Amino acid sequence: QVQSVESGGGLVQPGGSLRLSCAVAGIIFSSYTIGWYRQAPGKQREYVAQILSSGSTLYADTVEGRFTISRDNAKNTVYLQMNSLRPEDTAVYYCKPVGRGTWGQGTQVTVSS
Repeated sequence: QVQSVESGGGLVQPGGSLRLSCAVAGIIFSSYTIGWYRQAPGKQREYVAQILSSGSTLYADTVEGRFTISRDNAKNTVYLQMNSLRPEDTAVYYCKPVGRGTWGQGTQVTVSS
């Protein structure tokens, strides 16, 4: 069973930073593209970033240049470093292997002064 567990969210002021973590079990982790997604109140879940098995990365335009996705295959973990946070980044953040598994609980990120 594929399972993703997100952590690291919290309350941060605009302009601040947070680092999210996502531990994934149930797959050959190093072989999969892992994606980060988010869902703001009243909105649909949206794509944020993904990291391929090769280590190549892709980002949504809304976070390009502010967020950095990385992976540690030895720990079966993907990270999302979020800098220059804005109120519109407020959402529940989820991670999942692309095309596999179900959504986890997510981790809440709130950007507010």
